[in-house]
Amino acid sequence: MLRDRLARKTLAALAAAAAMCVALAESGSALVYPTAPRTNQVDDYHGRQIADPYRTLEDTDNPATRAWIEAEVKLTGQWLAAIPQRDAIKRRLTQLFDYERYPAAALTNFSHGFIWSYAGAFSAGSHYFLLRNSGLQNQSVLYTVDAQGNRPLVLLDPNTFRKDGTAALCGLAPSRDGSLLAFGTAQAGSDWCEWRIRNVESGQDLPEVLQWTKDAAPTWTADNRAFYYVRYPKPPEGQLLTAVNRNPQVMLHRVGEAADRDQFVYEDPAHADSGLGPVLSADGRWLIVHVDLPQNSSRNMLYFEDLSAASPRMAPLTPDPKGLYDYAGSQGSRIYLRTTDGAPKGRVIAIDLSRPGREHWEEVVAETPDSLDHAVLASGRLLLSYLHNAHARAVLYSLETKTTSEVAFDGIGAANWSPAEPDSSELFYSFVTFTSPAALYRLDLRTGRSTVLRHSQLSFDAGQYQTDQVFYPSKDGTQVSMFLVHRKGTPLDGRNPTVLYGYGGFNVAISPSFSPALVEWLEMGGVYAEANLRGGAEYGEAWHLAGARHNKQNVFDDFIAAAEWLIHNRYTSTPKLAIFGGSNGGLLVGACLNQRPDLFGAAMPAVGVMDMLRFHKFTAGAGWVGEYGSPDDPEDFKTLLAYSPLHNIRKANYPATLITTSDHDDRVVPGHSFKYAATLQEAQQGAAPILIRIETRAGHGAGTPTSKTIEEFADRWAFLVKVLDFNPKL
Repeated sequence: MLRDRLARKTLAALAAAAAMCVALAESGSALVYPTAPRTNQVDDYHGRQIADPYRTLEDTDNPATRAWIEAEVKLTGQWLAAIPQRDAIKRRLTQLFDYERYPAAALTNFSHGFIWSYAGAFSAGSHYFLLRNSGLQNQSVLYTVDAQGNRPLVLLDPNTFRKDGTAALCGLAPSRDGSLLAFGTAQAGSDWCEWRIRNVESGQDLPEVLQWTKDAAPTWTADNRAFYYVRYPKPPEGQLLTAVNRNPQVMLHRVGEAADRDQFVYEDPAHADSGLGPVLSADGRWLIVHVDLPQNSSRNMLYFEDLSAASPRMAPLTPDPKGLYDYAGSQGSRIYLRTTDGAPKGRVIAIDLSRPGREHWEEVVAETPDSLDHAVLASGRLLLSYLHNAHARAVLYSLETKTTSEVAFDGIGAANWSPAEPDSSELFYSFVTFTSPAALYRLDLRTGRSTVLRHSQLSFDAGQYQTDQVFYPSKDGTQVSMFLVHRKGTPLDGRNPTVLYGYGGFNVAISPSFSPALVEWLEMGGVYAEANLRGGAEYGEAWHLAGARHNKQNVFDDFIAAAEWLIHNRYTSTPKLAIFGGSNGGLLVGACLNQRPDLFGAAMPAVGVMDMLRFHKFTAGAGWVGEYGSPDDPEDFKTLLAYSPLHNIRKANYPATLITTSDHDDRVVPGHSFKYAATLQEAQQGAAPILIRIETRAGHGAGTPTSKTIEEFADRWAFLVKVLDFNPKL
């Protein structure tokens, strides 16, 4: 009873505070922010006492937290709604998103960067599949098509799962003959993926449902009657969005059987915080399991098992890993791997699993000056996808003749490749640039020629805009590349509203990408800059390591130097410059905001990792220790504390900041952004607003409905119109 009365009083007090905030905002006065629940929490880190006064905000379901969320949502919503240009911005965004497009589908394990993807079109056996969005559909629809991409028939429409569009596909895995499709669905942006099986001919689902999976797509057996997948223990009751995800298991599911009859195959207790990824060789004989190493993001282990043996036994293939190893394909007992072992920018090696010792490993394709980011074997050829100065380059390498042929791309862009079987005679890929949406291609491996299957159409004159790549020196003299996109003839007078985007981590390359939201920013008269910071994969493993763990400050230095270059070269000026990044990029924005609040006119940290002393205590966070270091290690603790966005906020005149997060984010839990927002609001000494936008029934970003994406970017661009003080071209 007492607890209920206190909760009601808290709710009433915070509601009153919110009303006061809105009234002050409308009158033009400095904002008065809702009072966040405080505690006297103090933690001991290696003998150092660190206060965590907003610990309550980690608990999303706490009544005081819910009241604070409601007050912040009301304040931010009314502040944004009062911007006169917002409605026009939203109308144009809605027009721009209303175009036929063919998006790629991807499933990413954030702990080690393993990426499964389909490039909008793919095949299995004699079946062909196409992902298409007619325009404003919240989720893209999967069709079956003929070999030329025509005669589409709906196979799977996620828009029928929920009226609000917040149920999304989180994975696709066709059987090898294409007769069955395993498909995963996620609710409200969650990383948890629930798998079902659909008969491709009849369109009917089989009765079994597989739960508590994430990160890795299933791999089918050669007889199309079973698949291997990864399952986690069910989280404790009430901790679905926060419990640490540990102890994954590789399981075997047989079609037509209940999930509780699935067969245990493998787990790795020595690496309980690892992510697992099973792959089966083309002949179905060899099972290979990818095991990331949470303590070292630059290495992973591979295990393998001969399923034809009388007593199959999992054995280490890389017992002493010296790099990253990614499966590219197989021919009999011979498997091909893309690896950074002995080659920081990547090479391809072959291992005969009948004699797997390192002394028998063979180099197939040597390291080149460009970074090798993907390889796939098909029809006796290796498709090698490279990053040349952070944009796409690809070649076909013949295993027989040892010769290569270039795959031609039109402009500075990025390619996304669908998987293929070794006997496939074709590959499917998509290609985008900053100003042209995805086009789908079929690559004939016999002739090496690409033909267009589908090309997205958009009511946007790309010829009015240009993309340039520049190189600038960071603090230590390192040359860093940056893409610049803007209207042709943009005057270099220092008055252009500019968004500077960055990520810089987890060996993830930031390459050109297309978004209708970016088109709107360009039409409004904005400049877009994207920096290829250290910590990413743009220039190989050495580039990644130069921005990881104790080298993380290099990433912030690179980003700050990018801002200084833009200002020095008069693309923009401090009052017109906004910085933007999400997830690890949200961390980037938060850290740079603390280090140089004087340099930026606005900041937009999204779903950021903000508490570097507790990130490893939630969901997938333990898997990030290899990238960031561990707060439990005394030396790592010093590094983390030195830049942690939450712990380096001080009383200062901060620029306008729009923090964004989602109440169902179970990758970077919203408590990061909640605590950061409350602390920054308390520390703000100037009049610029510190706002937090909290989305409901949404997660880390994957599967976000089109309607929510439009709303979010309408708010972002309206926010920048007001705080950067410019009149957009609408």
